[in-house]
Amino acid sequence: MQDKNPLKISEMFDEIASYYDYMNNIISFGSHYIIKLFALKQLELRENMMILDACCGTGDFVRILSKSGLRVIGLDFSKEMIKIAKSKNPHGVFIQGDVTDLAFGENEFDVITIGFGLRNVENRQKALEEIYRVLKPNGQFLHLDFGEHNFLSKIFDFIVPYIVKFCKKKSSNYEYLINTKNEYPQPDEIIEEFENAGFKFVKRKDFFFGAISVQIMQK
Repeated sequence: MQDKNPLKISEMFDEIASYYDYMNNIISFGSHYIIKLFALKQLELRENMMILDACCGTGDFVRILSKSGLRVIGLDFSKEMIKIAKSKNPHGVFIQGDVTDLAFGENEFDVITIGFGLRNVENRQKALEEIYRVLKPNGQFLHLDFGEHNFLSKIFDFIVPYIVKFCKKKSSNYEYLINTKNEYPQPDEIIEEFENAGFKFVKRKDFFFGAISVQIMQK
């Protein structure tokens, strides 16, 4: 099982922040941003909604949602990721914080999103409890991450080390990526986990034959 000590993970993301987007573009052949666009289209959004993007990374979700005039707060525990997110979203609101201990009151947000982030949280149950607590009744929770451990997932595992080596990046960081992807619950399993935390399933949409999956839940 991959070590997800919060300090260790925060340091790792601080280290890779400067080239995180660059590597994502290469590894996904530029598709990751398009997938994020289509994932967010699964939400029912209205003006004046309050949205929290937890584990916001370099701020792609914040950037997409802000373009629609929605009020979004990005939160991440990596200070270097937050710096990159702010540079990409100069007018955005970003907070360095921990998804397992959110500094918000109960029922504050209409929507909470988390893309490729929950997989890196050591105490996933505590994170879900916090997301549920700060989400308004009937609020939407969007989760996007790797999905089925299928043939495309295995191809990803095969090609990534070669891409990392070619780009001369630290291999252990991307070994972590592959290991956490393969250890992470598949979509049906993570939906069950969300339901056990009190959420109600709304819908699921898969990309690349299920290798990437988004789930919409409701409080």
